[in-house]
Amino acid sequence: MKKLLLLTMLLICGMTTAMAQKPAEIKFDVTTHHFGEFSKTNSKQTCKFTFANVGDEPLIIHQAVASCGCTVPTYTKEPILPGGKGVIEVTYNGAGKSLGFFKKSITVRTNGQPEMTRIYIDGTMTE
Repeated sequence: MKKLLLLTMLLICGMTTAMAQKPAEIKFDVTTHHFGEFSKTNSKQTCKFTFANVGDEPLIIHQAVASCGCTVPTYTKEPILPGGKGVIEVTYNGAGKSLGFFKKSITVRTNGQPEMTRIYIDGTMTE
């Protein structure tokens, strides 16, 4: 009986410890970048989104996909350790696109919480 009680207590303690660990968690400094107005002669615009892993496990970005072919994201491929930082660089190329306001989204998928996050870029391309 004592062995059963001891085994049950160890099991409960082990489960409590395992559940107390916080998974990887991505936290962006900002989720929207405003390019403002820029000329079509300078149609290629680039920005960087920095993020941190505020969880207790390594964070892995599985993919970053833009809503349009005119927007290309590149991202940190290595796992981001707890407390570490990473960067997603986004390049918008408005060559051949209509003048005026645009807003594009980039969907970021990770192994952490949340599993999917959207970041945005916007601006106005002028003559």
